[in-house]
Formats: sequence, C-alpha cells, structure tokens
Amino acid sequence: MEKDRGVVLATERYGSAESWRYFGKDGVIERRRDGGETESRGKSIIGVFKSVFLPQGYPESVSNDYLQYQFWDTVQAFSSSLSGTLATQASLKGVGVGNQAATVAAATITWLLRDGTGMLGRILFAWQKGSKLDSEAKKWRLFADVLNDIAMFMEILAPYFPACFTLIVCTAGVFKSIVGVAGGATRAALTVHQARRDNMADISAKDGSQETLVNLAGLLISLILVPLVTDNPVLTLSLFFFFTILHLFANYKAVRSVVMETFNEARLSIVLQQYLRDRQILSPLVANQREPVFFEFRKTVPIKLGVRLQEVVQSPEELDLALKKNNMPFLLGVRNGSVCVCLGPEASVHDEIRVMCQAVWLSSKLSSPITQEAHTQQQQSHWEMVHESHMLMDTIFAPFLKGVEAAGWDLKRTLLDWDEWRVEWKTKSN
Repeated sequence: MEKDRGVVLATERYGSAESWRYFGKDGVIERRRDGGETESRGKSIIGVFKSVFLPQGYPESVSNDYLQYQFWDTVQAFSSSLSGTLATQASLKGVGVGNQAATVAAATITWLLRDGTGMLGRILFAWQKGSKLDSEAKKWRLFADVLNDIAMFMEILAPYFPACFTLIVCTAGVFKSIVGVAGGATRAALTVHQARRDNMADISAKDGSQETLVNLAGLLISLILVPLVTDNPVLTLSLFFFFTILHLFANYKAVRSVVMETFNEARLSIVLQQYLRDRQILSPLVANQREPVFFEFRKTVPIKLGVRLQEVVQSPEELDLALKKNNMPFLLGVRNGSVCVCLGPEASVHDEIRVMCQAVWLSSKLSSPITQEAHTQQQQSHWEMVHESHMLMDTIFAPFLKGVEAAGWDLKRTLLDWDEWRVEWKTKSN
C-alpha cells in the first residue's frame, strides 16, 4: 500500500499533535495525514478544543505543572461561581429587591458605598503588599480565595442583620477588592512561571477563555439553583458551605501542584537546611511540595533585604566588624531582632543567593530555643555569628550553587523580596 502511494519526500507535524507525509508519484506531490480516518477525525476534534482553550504549542510551550494547575483552577472557579450566585442573590435581597417598602435611592447609596470602600481597599492593599505578591505568590493566592469565601459568607448573612447591612456589605466589598488585587497579581506571577516561550499573553488569554466557559456552566447550574434556594436560608447556607469546602480544597490542590524553579525565601531555606543536614540537594518538585502555602505565625527572626546602611551598622567600629572576613558586595548584621542585609549596586544574582543563604542560616540560629533562652547574649556575639556565616559560605556555597543548578533550579533570577536601597561603602584601606 505504501509503495502505491509513492516515495516519501518529506514529513511535517504541528507541535506534538498531528503529523503529515508528502508522497511523490508520477510527478505529483500528495499530502496525507498519518493514522486512520477515525483516528484523524478524533485528533481533529481534540485539536479544535486545544486551539480554543489551550495555549499554542501546548504542552511544549507551558510548564509541566500547567495541566494539573488548570484542572484544579477550573474546579475552584466553578464552585466559586455558584457561591457567588448565592451571595449576589442575598445582596440583592438586602438592598430591597422584591421589597415594596425599599427605595431606589437607598439601594443605590448602599451599592455606591460598597463600591467606594472597595476601591479604597484596593488602593491601600496594593500600596502595602504589592511588592510581596511575587515572592509569596502561592500564599497570597490561597489567602485571596479564603478571603473571597469570607466576603461571600458575609454577603449571605447581611440580609438577616438589616441594622448592620450597609456596614457588612462595605466590609465584604473591601475584602473582595483585596481578593481582586491579590488574585489578579498572583495569577500574573503564575502565568510568568507557566510561560516557556515568553507567551504570557497567550496563556492569559486562554485562561480567560477557560474561566468564561466555567462561568457559563456555573450560570446554567445557577438557573436551577436560584428557584430552589429562594426564601430557604437553610438550603442556601448548606449549599454555600458545600461549594466553599470544594472551592478551598481545589485551591489548595492548585497551589500545591505548582512547581516553581526559582528561589524565594521559603524554597531557598528548605533546600539550604537539607543541604546543611546531609549535603543532599532537593529538586524543585520536592522543595515545592515542602513549601508552606499558608501564612505562619510561629515566632522566627525576620529577614530584611535591601535595607539602609544604618539598619546594619551605626558606627565606624560596627562597619569594620561588618567588613571583617567579608569581601562580598553586601553587608550583613543583626539589629532589633532582625537579620538585615545591605546590598551593593554591583551585586549579582549569585551574590543575592549567597547572602540570603547566610541570612537564613543566621535566622535559624537566632530562632533556635537555645539562642532565645540566652538573654545575656550581646551584640558582639551577633557579629561573631555573622563572621561564622561568612566562613561557612566560603566553604559550602560553591558546591551548593553547582548542585542546585544541576538539580534544575533557575539561577538567572530570584523571587527574593528585596527593597530598593543600594549602598556603596568605604573600607579601612581606602
């Protein structure tokens, strides 16, 4: 049969989806698809679906965790859509829809107050926490969804407290504005991670298409739910709690499925601590599985990156101590219960990783129960610990850096939370 078709002149394929062959026979070139007719038809249907809802070049154009993340993100978006329907119905009831005694002016004022407080909340949150959203994208993503569920729960309860209705919906509006900032910004950070061909716009557009399809499905289900839950608060709350549990579970699975190859403070700390214990380098997959996705409230010594010089040293003598055994473009010190790092303008990404390793080591030493019980410890001993960290990094950092690069970590950039201060200092010799 193959001989009847002629000689294969060339083959071509579209991504990893389908392949074609060009046959030459009797001076004519014929193009045929590989596979049978039924298989080709099936591939054609799947190909249309992929072209509509998945980025071009999938799966080569996205990260390995893309499909798993998008699956759980779809589940959470569907459950959130249904919860949102219940919350919207409660809000409309609270502003007077269906109540002949309610006035249009009162409902309009309540809605404007809710939107106005939400706008202010959005600006304030972006001002205070905007720079943290890249370095802790997973935590803020999960935080946003938990806060969104709290806001919707408040909206559902608001009609049953008419005296406090405006206050409750305004507070919920502030929460939802925070959700909008945190959710949108962290989704952008995850899009950067997923893009393997600088195709952030395509991934974002297809994510919007997926979300629209999910919301459309949620809308159809909502048309069935609304008549059932009207004037039935028990069923409304029961369904809301069911959808909320599903929403939170899907969000947890979604952020847990993300495997980032760049270092933030948590991932670098996990990899470094493991290396110090047994000289084993953790892969990005293992380190991401151990990374906490909830905000922790246990007492640890905080690390401040890119601070002013006076937060590290406050006298020429302390500057000499900071420069002792240190020929790197950064200064490290302990001040007011924090590990502070002052960075020079010529510092490279590798320098940033090294000083972060030292800061993590110092933080763990100072956070240990033995150190915390030593209330008589003086600032001088802190400088001794800083000098010890310099000597430790002189010994282990080169093999550690080589190991993490071999394990698949991206060392071209980091997601460490640096402030913008950069300092040029003078040493004793000059």
